[in-house]
This record gives sequence, structure tokens and C-alpha cells, in this order.
Amino acid sequence: MIPVLKRLAANKTALTGAIISVLVAFAVVFGPMISPYDGDSMDVMAMLAPPSLAHPFGTDTMGRDVLTRVLYGARLSLLISISGVGVAAVLGSMIGLFIAYRPGFFSNVLMKASDLLFSFPSFVLALFLMVVLGYGVFNVALAIALIYLPIFVRLARNLAQLIVMEPWVQAAKLFGQPTHSILLRELLPNALSPLLVQATIGVAFGIVIEAGVSFLGLGVQPPAPSLGLVMSDGREYFNTAPWVLTMTGLAISIALLGLNLLGDGLRDLTDPKLKERLS
Repeated sequence: MIPVLKRLAANKTALTGAIISVLVAFAVVFGPMISPYDGDSMDVMAMLAPPSLAHPFGTDTMGRDVLTRVLYGARLSLLISISGVGVAAVLGSMIGLFIAYRPGFFSNVLMKASDLLFSFPSFVLALFLMVVLGYGVFNVALAIALIYLPIFVRLARNLAQLIVMEPWVQAAKLFGQPTHSILLRELLPNALSPLLVQATIGVAFGIVIEAGVSFLGLGVQPPAPSLGLVMSDGREYFNTAPWVLTMTGLAISIALLGLNLLGDGLRDLTDPKLKERLS
């Protein structure tokens, strides 16, 4: 544990990303409990109040505290993103490893299906999936999973193709280890570093996808909180109260910055060459 912390402290990118991510996670988890306001409580005497000590992000047209609504919305958006990317990472990684280890007709079919999904721009595919699947929290998470599934399939396959011919993999095959054992014990650990980086970055862009589709009214629906819904409300009166949209966008940007820096730092920390230089 101590060597990991030393490498983390030595890597400024990883340390900065970890600090920002921890602060954001703390705010998302405990912020709504600490806030003196409720996400849906209205104050007609404080409608469209600009940012102040009482309301750091200002209030909306119903007098609701924007910061509190952002914290509630971030909690749901983060949960949706982690769920969708997590499913895509686990399923996509195993499919990619299997394709590399057992090439054949079935593997080619899986790869062609993955390429078909990968050929669509991410946000265009998200909009299409939301129209097909329908609205709601579960369907947004499912759409994110389907968007990132081919990314993990291709990444895991490319990594495994470099590992599958290594002597220890061939030895495990000669000793009669079953396919699932080779995939989990020989291929996956050696491909884990880039997959973790992609998962971290995927969570960041999953938040963007959720916010985007909800902003357009195709994702999470009221009264459930969502960053996209908060921004959508602020769009209607941006000229008179720009803080609702801008403060929410700033909060999303800070969260994305932390996750992206953390992803880059994880890549460096799990790089064997970097480990040797820092050891």
C-alpha cells in the first residue's frame, strides 16, 4: 500500500486527478446531507437569486438552490455512468480477450457486430438508442453500456493479440488449462492497465452522454434529478440568469478534469517501465 502511495505522490498528474476526484466524490456523496436546502424545496422570495454566500450557485426560477440540485443530479449521473461503463468494461473485455484467444467464425461475428456499433459517433448512437429503448434511468445506463462495449472489445482484443503468443500463455494452454482460466489468469492481468485507464475516461464521458441526452429531454425524466435536467432548466432563462447553466457546466467540467487526469495517472502508475524507474 505504501509503495502505491509513494508512486501516486510522485506522479503530479495522478495526484491532481485523485485529489479532484476524491473531492468531487465527497461532495456528491455527502453534499446533499450537509446542504441546508432540499433539492426540490422552493423559495418564492429567492427566485433567480444570483450566486451568493447563501446560494453559491444561485437559484432557479422556482427558488431552488442550484448547488444542491447539482449535487443531487451529479449523484444520479455518476451512478448511471459507472453502471453503464462498468457493464461495458466487464463484458467487452471478456469478449475481446476471447476473440483474440479463440479466432474463428463465432469470434468474427462478434467482431463484426462490435465494428458496426463502433462505426457510429458516440452521441449520435446515444440519441438513436434512447429513441429505440425509451426514456429512463435504466435505459440511459444501457445506452452508455452499448456505446462503450465495442471500445472495450477492440481494446481488449488488440492487447490480447500481443500477449497470446507469450511463452507463459502457450505453457498454460499446453498444460490443459481451460479457456476461462487462461482468459482470467493469463491474459486479463496483463491487459488490465489500459483497460482501467479506458474505464476511468469512459466514466467521464459517460457523464457527458447522460447530461447530453437528458438536456435534450431524451434521457432521465423529471422529477428524478440529473445534471442534464438542471442544465435544461437553465437554458430557458439563460439571458436573465446565466449562472444556472454556467455553474452546472463548470461543475461537470471540474469532474471531467479530475477523472481524465486520474486516468492518465493510472496509466503511468501501472506502466511496468515507470514502476522500475520509481522503485
